[in-house]
Amino acid sequence: MRIDLTGRTALVTGSTQGIGLAIASTLAGAGARVGINGRGAARVDAAIDEIRSAWPDADLVAVVADVTTEDGAAAAAEALPAVDVLVNNLGIFEAKPALEITDDDWRRYFDVNVLSAVRLIRTYLPGMTERGWGRIQNIASDSAIVIPHEMIHYGTSKTALLSVSRGFAKEAAGTGVTVNSVIAGPTHTGGVEDFVRSLVGDDLPWDEAQREFMRTHRPQSLIQRLIEPEEIANLVAYLSSPLASATTGAAVRVDGGYVDSIVP
Repeated sequence: MRIDLTGRTALVTGSTQGIGLAIASTLAGAGARVGINGRGAARVDAAIDEIRSAWPDADLVAVVADVTTEDGAAAAAEALPAVDVLVNNLGIFEAKPALEITDDDWRRYFDVNVLSAVRLIRTYLPGMTERGWGRIQNIASDSAIVIPHEMIHYGTSKTALLSVSRGFAKEAAGTGVTVNSVIAGPTHTGGVEDFVRSLVGDDLPWDEAQREFMRTHRPQSLIQRLIEPEEIANLVAYLSSPLASATTGAAVRVDGGYVDSIVP
């Protein structure tokens, strides 16, 4: 099975680090022209350099924009007026006691994790349907289904993203455009390392801290380890390709078996 995205243009939001960077690199390796998005030019340039170190011939476009705002979404559309593959990866998370989550916290999580994706879908879906081909993926989380008590505002925003994906898949029905969610499980990123440390402390070596975190806070995981970002990116690359033409309106799991369910 060969994934070939030659001739396709992709935009991956929040792609200067972590899962987004891995997705952008994997799509570039499959031949896509990829928009690398972040709020600062220096971080975008560093991500481009890192991807080119793996794929010297990669066709990359700097998309310096805060896509959580209307002006930022407009700036992204100016940098990449048309895309074939939109990956709404940008998201924020934090641990916070449930009763201490303020109204402003709730609004911020909805604006960043949900509305930013909705705004970009509105921007790019019409062009995709007009051309008769497109792939939209919203990077969700196991927290959308298994709401964590330590960050219910994050989990709720990701639950909303599943609904956004299903709804826009219906809007795109019969057009050749697919819209899906990717339910990512606990993944090894810099931000997650900080999160793990906030829960298990700074005293343990990383391997032991990771095992303690999984044992104490994510015992449902069947692989019993954090997922590597490249493992998420592999599924995204498949869903971005012509091979996934019959998969739409779905919430596809790459969660290490974390969600205890026999259905997606």
